[in-house]
Order: sequence, then C-alpha cells, then structure tokens
Amino acid sequence: MLQARVETAAARPQFRTSLARNVVEVRAAQRLRYQVFAEEMGAQVPGREQGIDCDIYDAYCDHLIVTHTGSGEVVGTYRLLNGRQARRAGGFYSDREFDLSALDALRDDAVEAGRACVRADYRNGPVLSMLWLGITDYMERRGYEYLMGCASMSLADGGVQASQIYHALAAAHLSPPEYRVVPRLAWPLKPGGSDAGCGSLPALLKGYRKLGAYVCGVPAWDPDFNTADLFLLLPMSRLDQRYIRRRTRH
Repeated sequence: MLQARVETAAARPQFRTSLARNVVEVRAAQRLRYQVFAEEMGAQVPGREQGIDCDIYDAYCDHLIVTHTGSGEVVGTYRLLNGRQARRAGGFYSDREFDLSALDALRDDAVEAGRACVRADYRNGPVLSMLWLGITDYMERRGYEYLMGCASMSLADGGVQASQIYHALAAAHLSPPEYRVVPRLAWPLKPGGSDAGCGSLPALLKGYRKLGAYVCGVPAWDPDFNTADLFLLLPMSRLDQRYIRRRTRH
C-alpha cells in the first residue's frame, strides 16, 4: 500500500495517499473526476447519468487517491494502467489519441497515468505533488521503467496559448526521434516562437516538465474535452525526485 502524509502549517489538515482498496473508493475517485471534468470543464464523459466519470479502462487500472483524513473525502486522483493490464483492455487509453507503435518495445515496462484531477479547493496545496510522489513510488516499487500519459491544454482561446506552450516545450523538451508518436487527429498548431508559453503551463504539464519528461511530438485534438493533448514520456532514469519531495514538504 502506498502511503504518505502531509500536514499544512495553517489549519493542519492531513492527507493520505493510497491505492483505492475497494469499489467504494473507486467510485469516490470517479465522482471527483465527474465534478472536475463534466461540471467544471463541460466535457462529455461516459457515466454522466450516474454522476461519475467512468470508462472501460477503469476496471483494469489501479486508482491512486489522496484522501483528506479529517473528512474522509477523496480530493485528488490519478489512475494507473500498466502494460500487462493494457493488453487485457485492448491497449492504453492513449492509443485512442495517438499511434504509439514507435513505443511498442516499451509497453511491458510502462505505466500510463491518466484522468488526473484535484478538487478545486485543494489545487493550491500539496495534493498534486502527493499524487506525483505516489506515482513514482508505484513505479519504483514495481520495477517499471517508463511513465507515460497525456496532458491537456485548453482551446478556449482558439488554440493560441496551446500552440505557444507546445513551441516552448518542444524547444527544450522534445523527445529523441525514436520516442515520437503520431496523433490520430492532430490539432493544427498556430505559428509561434519558443520564447512564449512556459509561464502559463497547466499544473500537470508543469509537473511533467520538472520531473524530466519528454514531449513526444505534436498534440492531438480531444473533441470530448475540446483540448489539445500532448503525449509525455518519462524514463525513470530521468526522474528528478528533488522536485516532488520538495513540493510535498510545502
């Protein structure tokens, strides 16, 4: 069982990071996902009639959760799909957005992280960093070599900022050619220099960047969420543990 505890200096709430142990905890994670993705972002998600976000991959995933120990509420979640389980599910979720054939040799040594969300009133605290710490502990304890997943960029402004972010990240963090993937439905990037965009990185992308992840090519368009999604790959040999351990102490 993965577990970490953090106390803030103010109201001193405590948080616990763990893998969901039963269907009740999985449902709590799915309800949180619905609140964030459907209610906040307006995304079209499966399970809407039940007030949850769920799909066929959930049954094959380990669900990482951060629980507020005072209230017992799940305030952050990330789901983890390893290569063996992905084969049973018919592939990784990212296979739906990208042609990942360039990474076929890595699949058995990889874990896909997805459906990340943190409740709105906890986004300025340690919860996201605790999720990152839980993921890296999971990877290290189970011996996986590659962490991968998609990170979304808003298209609310027509894609101007998403294009700036991509150009800025690609200038410094583009993967070696052997890790490049191809979007199944590409988002048409707008021209932009590499000196803009990094100051406005979404929290998830900022975390991937600080941990040492590669950007594996141009973004795909996700019409259900109306986002431009980047595929990220983090070889554990590149992991910068100092970032997440420093963040969880704040």
